[in-house]
Amino acid sequence: MAGPAAPIYARSQDPQRLAIDATPAPLSLGPDHHETTVWSLRTGGSSRIPRFRQGESMDAVVTNGLPAPLVLNWRGVDGAAAIEPLTDRSPIPPGGTDRYAFPLRQAGTFMCDARLLGDGLAQPSPAQALIVEEREPIEADRDEVMLIEDWRFDAEGRPVAPGPTENQRKAGPPLYLVNGKPSLDLNLHVNERLRLRVINGCQRNAIAIAIQNLDVRIMAIDSQPAEPFLARNGRLVLAPGTRIDAIIDATLPAGTASAITLHDGGGTPRQIARLKVSDGPARSAPLPAPPALPSANLPARLDLRNALRTDVPLISLAGTSSWDRPALFSKRRAPAFRVKRGRTAVLALKNTTTTPMVFHLHGHHARLLDRLDDGWKPFWLDTVLVDAGQTQRIAFVADVAGAWLIETMAVEWSAPRQVGWFAVE
Repeated sequence: MAGPAAPIYARSQDPQRLAIDATPAPLSLGPDHHETTVWSLRTGGSSRIPRFRQGESMDAVVTNGLPAPLVLNWRGVDGAAAIEPLTDRSPIPPGGTDRYAFPLRQAGTFMCDARLLGDGLAQPSPAQALIVEEREPIEADRDEVMLIEDWRFDAEGRPVAPGPTENQRKAGPPLYLVNGKPSLDLNLHVNERLRLRVINGCQRNAIAIAIQNLDVRIMAIDSQPAEPFLARNGRLVLAPGTRIDAIIDATLPAGTASAITLHDGGGTPRQIARLKVSDGPARSAPLPAPPALPSANLPARLDLRNALRTDVPLISLAGTSSWDRPALFSKRRAPAFRVKRGRTAVLALKNTTTTPMVFHLHGHHARLLDRLDDGWKPFWLDTVLVDAGQTQRIAFVADVAGAWLIETMAVEWSAPRQVGWFAVE
């Protein structure tokens, strides 16, 4: 469950142990809702956000205290085939434990959740953020996480999990929480620099976050550095699972505030947070624009000329194409594609439906290609939002052998989550 952004720093020894307990836990949903119980992920007996250092190795011990099978879905970790859900890690039965290690090669904002098998279950499950800090700290006075999650309720006011069942189709409008609370206030001094890690931990909703009257410089997306650029009108668009690291300098006068609003396409934008500027300047002038963050594992260029090219229709109906429900996943089903290790793959993600679709690539990060397929955007992604009736092309280097998942789902509460896989040989 999301909690305050106070860090849990791992020790300097290597590897670092992280205990993750999946367990029922209380959650307060604000003054209009009674406290309820959700299926939560707790780290080290706490709901706080773990922080590690780049270059360390994590030894994860996962205990399933829930009455349903569990498999963790890590977002942002490249090339760690041993942690890949379903293709390598089998679901943990109720009362069971799993243990595995993986290296933290890249600094960034990561996320894991227990939602891969969660469609239609008795309880919804929150997400868990995880921070890996750079070997050399970046120039920022504050480092804060803003984990945004959505909750929906049945007619009796009980939170429901997403999925294609009758109860889920009758779920009411979403309630949004930030770090497990109805809203977030961050107090900054004049010219103080904030590193804000925004995570869309929503079950299905794509959202746009607008930060008013301040420059918002995007530094990283989906746990990988970007070529820094200013967000247009301070607006960040995040698919479910997307993470964006931004730098914000508090250049407003003391005593003023910047509202942070959430737009989900469903009506009037709602305020979910504020950046309040207090007296007592942090410095006399803003800091200069920050340099790009270092990348540890991605190539400067992609070989598109000799790439494997394949169409990936984002079809959400079970039994079509190479997609299936996670509970029915088997590697006996043919992979969506096979690619030789070290070769670039170009995927044409085709959404022929009338609803935006989300695509998630496991174990790799991809460039979003320009429409003419003659270049790419200045960032890497592992999660792509494809509008209704549109096709997006992505390219990545298949640099680690193994069987890797791909996921798709519609941006709709009652839509099923579906998975397929691809082989790097």
